[in-house]
Formats: sequence, structure tokens, C-alpha cells
Amino acid sequence: MAVIELTTATFEQAVQNNDCVMIDFWAPWCGPCRSFAPIYDKVSEDFPDVVFAKVNTEEHQDIASHFQIRSIPTLMIFRDQIIIFSQAGALPEGGLRELLTQAKALDMAEVKKSIAEQAGQ
Repeated sequence: MAVIELTTATFEQAVQNNDCVMIDFWAPWCGPCRSFAPIYDKVSEDFPDVVFAKVNTEEHQDIASHFQIRSIPTLMIFRDQIIIFSQAGALPEGGLRELLTQAKALDMAEVKKSIAEQAGQ
């Protein structure tokens, strides 16, 4: 699956209309971001049920600010519109594959139950 660029206009729709969305927050001037891009693209081909997206933090500072992106690259995964992973730094190919495998295996009913219990405290 091709990696898509998210904008202010398309971000919310992408997260709401897909079960699993992996987002790479990056900028054109960022060396580690440019080095990570081929890995991200390669892994996206093996996870067709995951939407792989990128947010250019230079062009979409509003999105970066909303998610308090302080360092790039930052990777974020949404499952069922819930952020289940957010971490600054690129990952090696094997690490990215393992992360996605774990993210897809999460029991989202348990995650939602845990969130509800924490909200009730």
C-alpha cells in the first residue's frame, strides 16, 4: 500500500475511517527522517491492512502542535481512533515490523475497558 500524506483537511478522516493508522511525523530537512523513509515505505507494502501516513511538520505545524511533536521523526499508531503508540525516533526495519505486529494483536476491547476504568478514577 502506498504511503499517504496527511494534511489538516485529511487527518481526522484518515484516523476515523481506518482501524489502524501508522503516522510518521517528519520534515524535509531532517536527516534521520530521510534515512527512515525507505524503511517505512518498504514495511508499508507488507501490512496492507494498515494505513501508512506521513505528516510534514513544516507544512502542517497545527497537527504537530496538537500532538505535541517536539522531535522528529516521531511515530504514532492509532487503533480504533485511540493512540496506542507514540515515540520519537526512527526504528530499524525489524523493530518497525514487530511494533506493527504487536499493535495489530492488541485486544482493543481490553484497551477501551482500561481507558474507561482510568477515566472513572
